[in-house]
Amino acid sequence: MFELGRIGIIGGGSWATAIAKIIEENPQPLNWYIHAPEAVEHMKKNGNNPLYLSSVQFDTKNLNLTSDINEVVRNSDTILFVTPSAYLKSTMEPLTESLSEKTVVSAIKGIVPGDNLLVGDYLHKMHKVPYNNIGIITGPCHAEEIALERLSYITIAFTEEDKAEAVAAKMRNRYVRTIISDDILGTEYAAVLKNIYALAAGVCLSLGYGDNFLAVLISNAIREMKRFTDCVYPINRDIKDSAYLGDLLVTAYSQFSRNRYFGTMIGKGYSVEHIKNEMNMVAEGYYASKCIHEINKKHNVNMPISESIYSILYEGKSPKQTIKELTEQLS
Repeated sequence: MFELGRIGIIGGGSWATAIAKIIEENPQPLNWYIHAPEAVEHMKKNGNNPLYLSSVQFDTKNLNLTSDINEVVRNSDTILFVTPSAYLKSTMEPLTESLSEKTVVSAIKGIVPGDNLLVGDYLHKMHKVPYNNIGIITGPCHAEEIALERLSYITIAFTEEDKAEAVAAKMRNRYVRTIISDDILGTEYAAVLKNIYALAAGVCLSLGYGDNFLAVLISNAIREMKRFTDCVYPINRDIKDSAYLGDLLVTAYSQFSRNRYFGTMIGKGYSVEHIKNEMNMVAEGYYASKCIHEINKKHNVNMPISESIYSILYEGKSPKQTIKELTEQLS
């Protein structure tokens, strides 16, 4: 049976904090990199993250907290990356330790901007991590509900079943159920696309469209997701599984969805910069929209929802007019 060994987390946001909470339940000594030294010092003294999910209390005896990424990589066998995709490259700039012999798990639901690479592809290309050592953690799962210990389901994808099961066993507890998958690319692309569709849902809600239309939008979105994932990675998958449809539904409908909130603000006419400053968090759908647009130039998949959001965010098109035109393309 595959052993994870020493576990490290890279990231200090809400999802990283939620994953640390899940892992500590077992219990498990944890190496944890957080960029801000002041947050590290606060956690050492008080046992909680001062910036995200501050209600979650940790037993600091089980935590090796540091703002040195190399320390975490050096002292860990399995490393979970849980940073916004837009900040992955800058997070890894100080990294001199090798990842090539580590088991690396991405819980990042985005594409690396500029490179237009999935996180798994980026780690393989830029840090020489073999594909069979790369795993994906996806939802449907909001960090806020993990903090509240509400029953949640998480999917772990690896090409090798024993590695997926090892991570799944470590994350399984009284309020988390785990599912394993071998669909590395499909689950990762689905986690990217659902943020765009949730952003679209937010735009539509702010423009006065109701539940009837939102149901049509999301049913079209899951078909759009299937067309794209089947094109870029054609394996046998059931798009109705929770890693695809479930993650899309929770992101489009949940009060905790930052992407839906971002979309509602766009629909109300606020600028991207204003929204980013107000949220103090990253809405992955904003960056994903441009990346998917660029990637789809190669594949030419029919993606009217994604393209509509791209035109609003990056071409300055009117949300009201663009969504009106989109309504004529849905069925």
